Amino acid sequence: MSKIKSTSTAPPPTPEASAPTEILREPAEVKYAEEIAWLRSIDTGPRPASWLLSPKLVRIFVLGSSPSDKLDREIKPKFFGDTGTVERAIVTLASDRGLLLIGDPGTGKSWLAELLAAAICGDSTRVVQGTAGTTEDHIKYSWNVAMVIAAGQSRDSMIPSPIMTAMQRGLMGRFEELTRCSSDVQDALISILSEKYVTIPELNADNVVFARPGFNIIATANARDRGVNDLSSALKRRFNFIQVPIVTNKRTEKEIVLFRTKELLARNRFEVEVPPTLLDVLLQTFADLREAAAAETADDAKLESSLSTAEQIGVLEDAVLHGQFFGQGGVDAADLARSLVGTLVRRVPEDVSILNKFWHASVTKRTRAEGGDWTRFETGGKEILDHLK
Repeated sequence: MSKIKSTSTAPPPTPEASAPTEILREPAEVKYAEEIAWLRSIDTGPRPASWLLSPKLVRIFVLGSSPSDKLDREIKPKFFGDTGTVERAIVTLASDRGLLLIGDPGTGKSWLAELLAAAICGDSTRVVQGTAGTTEDHIKYSWNVAMVIAAGQSRDSMIPSPIMTAMQRGLMGRFEELTRCSSDVQDALISILSEKYVTIPELNADNVVFARPGFNIIATANARDRGVNDLSSALKRRFNFIQVPIVTNKRTEKEIVLFRTKELLARNRFEVEVPPTLLDVLLQTFADLREAAAAETADDAKLESSLSTAEQIGVLEDAVLHGQFFGQGGVDAADLARSLVGTLVRRVPEDVSILNKFWHASVTKRTRAEGGDWTRFETGGKEILDHLK
């Protein structure tokens, strides 16, 4: 059973007593401000216009340092991925083309985009979240209606979008889930990426917003959304596509799960120690589920979940919190199984049937071969599956 201890010794503050500067989740440039400042102090490499760090130190900030870098302090990795993928992304952002990160859900595309923006321009918050309801106004600008009625349309009454703000300040603009937007909305980016300015036809004078040096766009797209709203050929030419692959190396995946889970739990002021054997159960179960899904030919025989690393993190966080609040102060294998089933069941009865079949085959087989934590894991999973039937 894992051990969890709270780092908070005082009673939780009331809302009135909370510090006004306390926020739930700090953006990367705030969380790692001291590290970025230190890297800037030692940076002697060539830098593109307006970049805070040279491309080499951007890579070190994202992927961590190695002995060959010969730094006076260790920089821990924040994104666990292929070095070549990150380097190509950095080079793209130094060019005139936008960067489009494509991958399955949970591969860390948004986190990589945030880290790159934080290291390059010190501001990762200029974000447009793509949805079916995203309009061209979200990409370019809108108007303060009250000010327009009072004094007419002017630069003062204009509300710039996060992308336009990034243009004006020479920052990295981020566009999440680009393919979720309609084609007309997507194409609003074409002139921004090619001409590097936005025209404001409602104004007679001062009606062009030009991008400053350092501006570029980092977009993300879900590989499973292809065909929802495909990018036009014109827009594709203005992006460099980089695939963010699913992590298949167990050691790397283990590091990611522990790193992100500890970060998430730190928001609740918890320190977590997960026994390696219990973490191995989680990783092996997901590996077996992926193998089972790959062997199925019919889509209705596969779980709707993407079985991503992000979902493993969610399962572990849920199990740890359940153990802290309702258990013995730790997490055991039965809690882990219940959290896993609760996370992965999205269709009833389809997903319940798929998991029930998997549990009685693969998990039972692991229990008989290895015992230990697998025994309680098997029991906890069967209990919740029987409840869901």
